[in-house]
Amino acid sequence: MKNNKIRILLVDDERDILEFISYNLTKEGYEVYTAENGKEAIKQAIKIQPHLILLDVMMPEIDGIDTCISLKSKPELSETIIAFLSARGEDYSQITGLEAGADDYITKPIRPKVLISKVKSLLRRKIDIPTQSDKSRIYIKDVIIDKENLIMIHKGEKISIPRKEFDVLYLLASKKNKVVRREELYNYLWGEQIIVGERTLDVHIRRLRKRIGINNIKTIKGVGYMYEA
Repeated sequence: MKNNKIRILLVDDERDILEFISYNLTKEGYEVYTAENGKEAIKQAIKIQPHLILLDVMMPEIDGIDTCISLKSKPELSETIIAFLSARGEDYSQITGLEAGADDYITKPIRPKVLISKVKSLLRRKIDIPTQSDKSRIYIKDVIIDKENLIMIHKGEKISIPRKEFDVLYLLASKKNKVVRREELYNYLWGEQIIVGERTLDVHIRRLRKRIGINNIKTIKGVGYMYEA
């Protein structure tokens, strides 16, 4: 969760299946987490807030259907895509899975290349997958910082930000988990030739913190600021 990778949670009570699918998804650059039952899946999902959950139907503790219903009821997982990945291919199983709120129902066994294709298709339906060429947006956990529109999207909520405050946010977020010195912020915001009061930057930071409503911008006393992700 400390980087921009797409997070996928795999839920299955068979460890060999978890290992096999994890290996293939990791090779594609995804950040993969696993759970062996529904109870553990719910706990993991709340913690990591995955972009996609691949969920088996027949599991101990809580079956896949009830797990899906529970996951869909969590506000923090409202943007998470859920797909069943199950050996049960009967029509009624698929209908029950979709009625529980799943976005798709995939039957196994399935070839790795086909599964990867399915995963990419599911992700394209609901989220913008960041690419190296996408310089206008920064993706951090459940936050999207959109430079073109001067907005931050936090858990689906759009927050408009005035230009100077947005520039502060954008620079800090582009160097997340690294200290940005005050001098660098001054030069980025106003240029080397323009002199502004020392407290001007502090006022922008204070307003920005209040506006975005999340406590990610940390003061590094005597040095500068850091966007902690």
